[in-house]
Amino acid sequence: MEDHTVHIHQYLIDRCRAGDRQAFFQLYRLYSKSMYNIGYRIVHDEAEAHDVLQDAFISAFNSLHRYRGDSTFGAWLKTIVVNKAINALKKRRFERIPESDQFDVAEPVEDALAEFPYTVDQVKQAIGELPEGYRLVLSLYLLEGYDHAEIGDILGITESTSKSQFNRSKKKLRELLAEKTRGNTGL
Repeated sequence: MEDHTVHIHQYLIDRCRAGDRQAFFQLYRLYSKSMYNIGYRIVHDEAEAHDVLQDAFISAFNSLHRYRGDSTFGAWLKTIVVNKAINALKKRRFERIPESDQFDVAEPVEDALAEFPYTVDQVKQAIGELPEGYRLVLSLYLLEGYDHAEIGDILGITESTSKSQFNRSKKKLRELLAEKTRGNTGL
């Protein structure tokens, strides 16, 4: 099967490979905001997210000769950003939840159309309050679209541990939101 992926910024990539500094700047401008947001959702620290962003772009630009066009440039860059962000977390020695099958409990199915009484800002703030390991798995799964097997590979944990951490992160998120609502702290 032939690959018909459209590479809308291929001309910029070709110019970058030729050493055109303006093309580097244009690619950076096109992708920096979305890549910063990805990094921030993982490291949850503005300064560190900026560092991740810069490291990712330096790495991407230095490795541009390895970009083969098998995926979009944005998808390729996103992989680099996610890896840099996870490495930043590892440097912080984030706490992992011990692997144990006893925590791999099925989550009850909920009505997706049930009333959701929280605002986006309330949810974002509550996600920010999650322990780092929970927030990382939740972000990779829900926000970045990785499946549990991929998360396991990225973090060096089993697929079932990823599922367990995800289930626990959802439970903790619900608790934080309920606590804020009961306390009426004006999230």
